[in-house]
Amino acid sequence: MLRIHHTSASPLPLPFSFKDIHNLCCEEPNESSSSSTAARQPELDSSLSIPGADNRIVVYFTSLRAVRSTFEDCSAVRSILRGFHVSIDERDLAMDSRFLSELQGILGARKQTLPRVFIGGRYMGGAEEIRQLHETGELKKLVNGLAAAEPGTCGGCGGYRFLLCHDCNGSHKLYTQKTGFKTCTACNENGLIRCPYCSCAPF
Repeated sequence: MLRIHHTSASPLPLPFSFKDIHNLCCEEPNESSSSSTAARQPELDSSLSIPGADNRIVVYFTSLRAVRSTFEDCSAVRSILRGFHVSIDERDLAMDSRFLSELQGILGARKQTLPRVFIGGRYMGGAEEIRQLHETGELKKLVNGLAAAEPGTCGGCGGYRFLLCHDCNGSHKLYTQKTGFKTCTACNENGLIRCPYCSCAPF
């Protein structure tokens, strides 16, 4: 099992819910002018890393449209990163809440919004940082040498990275005459399992 490396002790993952995902999607107040934002350079936290992800990009994002600006930021960042045709491990919090637990374990209790990006295992920040790195040409240097993306779409899941659970057919419930209904332990809360052909192992 992989463990997240920090320079200081990290707090335990916090309990999560869809409310937590919504909080990650909420807009933060803009405390500075657009001109000062454009001039500010991304501040990268080198103490945060994901061991075992040194050959790919890891993106935590949401496909929920609850907050339009967050959805657009996630879409824009994924589009920028896909343009480099390197391996990207996309982790949609709306599809599996365990990704939220992972993200909390990595970043701790610090307030963050989506998306969150790691390149070569190193924490790069969110949408603003990725846009700035892309505009200055630094992003291209950072992704240079990463594993190339597999051509085409995954034949197993069609690019969704999840499959309907074979044990419960997506109901997340199993029934036996002896015990009645019980929760299926093979899938997540949405009755889905990670695609065995294209999804990376959990951190």
